[in-house]
Amino acid sequence: MNKKKEPLLYAQGLKKTYTTGTVKTEVLKGADVEIHAGEFVTIMGHSGSGKSTLMHILGFLDAPDEGKYVFEGKDTSKFDDDQLAEIRNKKIGFVFQSFNLLPRTSALDNVRLPMIYAGVPEKEQIIKATKALESVGLGHRLNNLSNELSGGEQQRVAVARALVNNPSLILADEPTGNLDSASTKEMMKVFDELNKKGHTLVIVTHEDNVASHAHRTIEIHDGVCKRS
Repeated sequence: MNKKKEPLLYAQGLKKTYTTGTVKTEVLKGADVEIHAGEFVTIMGHSGSGKSTLMHILGFLDAPDEGKYVFEGKDTSKFDDDQLAEIRNKKIGFVFQSFNLLPRTSALDNVRLPMIYAGVPEKEQIIKATKALESVGLGHRLNNLSNELSGGEQQRVAVARALVNNPSLILADEPTGNLDSASTKEMMKVFDELNKKGHTLVIVTHEDNVASHAHRTIEIHDGVCKRS
């Protein structure tokens, strides 16, 4: 009998409350999620449902108040700040709605940033950044400044930057939110190709046409994940 393959990550009973002054807002109320290597998953829910908070916890940008989170077979509650920072840089690739590129900086240098933080030699940085940009169809834009690129091209630079350290997981928070319909289609073609190459993708979105590309969708309502 075949042994069931362990998931890349799973979380059980995640709870998160934010406090502003005397006001407490319970965002996650016991969320459960399981994602396997090579999957393409979208997370959907109305505004305030907790989908971005869940993504931030899965990407170690935030920590739950309660619950268990296991990543690559390890209980993440036992990681110290240095271990968490290393995982964020080497194991997770982030793509955000606002691109977060350095202005007046070339596409190549924007993609090199995670490797600079990781202490990768400069020659290797250039080789890997070039390859990453080529993989998203921007091999001809290496030396263009970020403000010289269209919105769709800027987001593809952001995807290349997320890819460059060959992460275990790519997390994207509303990556098509600032794109027109044509650029959205091009962006989703890039994500489809990345997944075909074996990359694990988790995309937070409110757009049905984006969710239609995924293997499955996790719906989150009032801080609880609906089984998918």
